[in-house]
Amino acid sequence: MAKRKTAFVCSDCGAEFPRWQGQCNDCGAWNTISEFVISPAKTNTGRNLSGYAGQTAAQVMTLENIDLSELPRFSSSFSELDRVLGGGIVPGAAMLIGGSPGAGKSTLLLQVMCHMAEGKSALYVTGEESLQQVAMRAQRLGLPKDKLKMLAETNVETICDLALQHKPEIMVIDSIQVMHVADVQSAPGSVSQVRESAAYLTRFAKQHHIAMFIVGHVTKDGSLAGPKVLEHCIDCSMMLEGDSDSRYRTMRGNKNRFGAVNELGVFAMTERGLKEVSNPSAIFLNRSEQQSPGSIVMVVWEGTRPLLVEIQALVDYSQMANPRRLAVGLEQNRLAMLLAVLHRHGNVQMNDQDVFVNVVGGIKVAETSADLALLLAMVSSFQNKVLAKELFAFGEVGLAGEIRPVPNGTERLSEAAKHGFKRAIVPKANVPKNPPQGLQVIGVTTLSEALEAL
Repeated sequence: MAKRKTAFVCSDCGAEFPRWQGQCNDCGAWNTISEFVISPAKTNTGRNLSGYAGQTAAQVMTLENIDLSELPRFSSSFSELDRVLGGGIVPGAAMLIGGSPGAGKSTLLLQVMCHMAEGKSALYVTGEESLQQVAMRAQRLGLPKDKLKMLAETNVETICDLALQHKPEIMVIDSIQVMHVADVQSAPGSVSQVRESAAYLTRFAKQHHIAMFIVGHVTKDGSLAGPKVLEHCIDCSMMLEGDSDSRYRTMRGNKNRFGAVNELGVFAMTERGLKEVSNPSAIFLNRSEQQSPGSIVMVVWEGTRPLLVEIQALVDYSQMANPRRLAVGLEQNRLAMLLAVLHRHGNVQMNDQDVFVNVVGGIKVAETSADLALLLAMVSSFQNKVLAKELFAFGEVGLAGEIRPVPNGTERLSEAAKHGFKRAIVPKANVPKNPPQGLQVIGVTTLSEALEAL
């Protein structure tokens, strides 16, 4: 009997070690290394971990001789999903969709596959639900069911063998955490199984030019479950986010080899499934008629389009020795830095004040163009003065109190003008020569000029 081969694998990053140790040398995590049993790949059959039945020999070619005519993009029937994917689905691409339970991952992919099956060969592989459960969801959503092929299977080799027989142009694997490779002696969902299953499916999709959607679970902190190598081997990684008490879902592209990253798509969850939101700014700008202090609109750049979002700030006297600083949708450390800039260069002291800021609609803003709007909202709440409803602002604030320009300033101004805004406070370098009609653009270079413009 052959001796079993074991390896010690980090559950966070997937790094392997010859023996157990307390800390992973690659990612620095503690107590994440576990022992797994590994069997050597088979070499006496036509199917193994490095290939599958029907695999052709590899060839060396020059870039000039590679034919690109057979790889046109095709639409997923959802323009918001196409936007996140970079303009459509590329044949042979492996796309990973993650999200918390109940976000709508399976619902969205079922809608996409049912509509695409009308014109292309589509195969939906479910490992978590039975075929009856998927059929009941499709019936509830009113989707066409006569063309989509279904398969309930968790063995990766069997799935690839059946796919070779039916030759689908697009596939869905739901989900990668329940898939397993027979040659890996560990439970489904383990680091080894997720890594080998994803690598097997990705190689299969690329060789046979099959567009493949892979569903992935998330951990309790919202990050993608499984080894980090899972995100490296696929071509596109997307996260479907949304609060349980909100009907809106946002899909953000974290990685894309065929398009721009950080692209944002917005959907609305209805009783008929997910519906596209073609004008998301109108949703996030659903402001009350009665304005209150601490509210202003900012224009952020998400992927390839501007997005108007309302930001709110609440500044109140603190009863505690250490005032609280809480940011929802913004970076906590940047809030503390901007408060220091406001004190030093704006003569506004909030050392004894609790400061709470929130981005309306659950949007997470990571770019620095929200700095100026955040400072103006905090000053408005601190002084209890209402800002004009038709006012908006954007711009980066430096540590010296200077207002720095941001990319795509003209497009941001044009988008705000379309929604009826009349006045803007922006960096002076972002003031266009010919501003949009009906929009007053005030250019500022320092924080003190921006406070005077209020």
